[in-house]
Amino acid sequence: MSDSAPACAYHKDHPFPARLVENRLLNKPGSHKETCHVAVDIAGSGLTYKAGDSLGVFPANRPGEVAEILQRLGATGEELVAPLMLKLAAPIPLREALAERLALAKPTRKIVETLAAKATAEAEKATLATLLAPEAKDQLAGWLEDREFVDLLAEFPSARLTPQELVDHMRKLMPRLYSIASSPKLFPTEVHLTVAVVRYETNHRPRVGVATTFLADRAELRQTPVPVFVSHSHFAVPDDGARDIIMVGPGTGIAPFRAFMQERVATRASGRNWLFFGDQHRATDYLYEEEWSAWQAAGALARVDLAFSRDQSTKVYVQDRMRENAAELWAWLQAGAHFYVCGDAKRMAKDVDVALLDVIAQQGGLDVAAAADYVKQMKKDRRYQRDVY
Repeated sequence: MSDSAPACAYHKDHPFPARLVENRLLNKPGSHKETCHVAVDIAGSGLTYKAGDSLGVFPANRPGEVAEILQRLGATGEELVAPLMLKLAAPIPLREALAERLALAKPTRKIVETLAAKATAEAEKATLATLLAPEAKDQLAGWLEDREFVDLLAEFPSARLTPQELVDHMRKLMPRLYSIASSPKLFPTEVHLTVAVVRYETNHRPRVGVATTFLADRAELRQTPVPVFVSHSHFAVPDDGARDIIMVGPGTGIAPFRAFMQERVATRASGRNWLFFGDQHRATDYLYEEEWSAWQAAGALARVDLAFSRDQSTKVYVQDRMRENAAELWAWLQAGAHFYVCGDAKRMAKDVDVALLDVIAQQGGLDVAAAADYVKQMKKDRRYQRDVY
C-alpha cells in the first residue's frame, strides 16, 4: 500500500468478517497428513496484501468443547463474566467468552491451586496436593501439558468453580498467522492459505488445532464469518525481477513460494527460480504438484529439487538436497541470487542454515568465520530471508 493510500478500516483489533470460498484437500488418498488449500474472500474489505505477507485468522472454539465446559460448570452460558485477560469495559455472556474470546487449552499451576483450595472430595484433595508439592514441579508441568480446562473440570468435580473463577484462569484466544499462498496480481480479492490440519490424542481425549480445524471443518463455505486481517512482512520477492531466487519450503512452507511464483510469472520477472521442497511421500504429499510441474514445463521454474523423507530407507531432507547441489547453489549465490526459507523454525530452518554455511564454506574455500560473514552480508543485503514458525 502506498503512503498516500487511505488506511484500511480492518486490522488486528477490528478484523474483517471474511468468508471461505474454497476448501480442498491437497494430500492424495493414503497420506498420513491432512493439508488443505483454503481460499478466503476479502472482496469489499479494503484489505491489500503482497506475496510474502501473512493472514491473521481469529478462530472459534469447538462448540462441543464449549458445551461440555458449560455442562460441567452447571452453567447455561448466559451468565455474565468479565475475564481478567480480556480487560472488557462490560461483562459478556459466558458462552461468548468460551466460544470466541478465550483459549480452552494450556491451563497453568494457578488453576490447580484454585481447585485445591475449593475441592471437597478427599481423593481429589490428595491428588491436587501431590501435584502441587514443591518437588513435583516437573511432574505438574508434564501433567498440565496433557490437559485442557475441560479435563480439569472433569477430574475434580467437587471443586465446583464458578464461571468467573474459571475464565479468570484462561488466556485470550489469539489469532493464528498463515503465510499467504497467493499473489494479488492473480487474486486481488482472495487470499489463499496452505493449512496443515492438526489432530492428535492426549489423556485419552481427541485434541485438535483450534484454528486449523476451524478452517478445515467448521467454517462453512460462503456462510461462516472468518475474522481476518493482513500482517505485512518484509519477506518478499526482490524488487529487481532479473534477480534469481532460491526457495526452500518443505511441507506447508511451500505457501509463500506459490505466491512468489505467481508474482514472478505475472510480472514477467526474468530471474531464474529454484525450488527445494520436501514432505513424506511423493505420491501423496507433493503439494500443488500440478502447478509446479506446469511452471517447470513453461520454463518459469528453472529447477526443482525434491526430498521425500519416507520414500526410501534412509530419510532425505531439503538440506541434503542442498548439499548434493552445492556447486550449483554456490554459483547461483555468487551470481546474486536471493535465498528464502519458510517453515518449521525448531529443526528445519536450523538445519537449512547449517547446510547453507557448509555449502558456502566448502564451495567458496572459506573457513567457518568467513562463511558466517558471507551469510551475515547476505542478510544485511536482504538476500537471505526467513519466514519461520
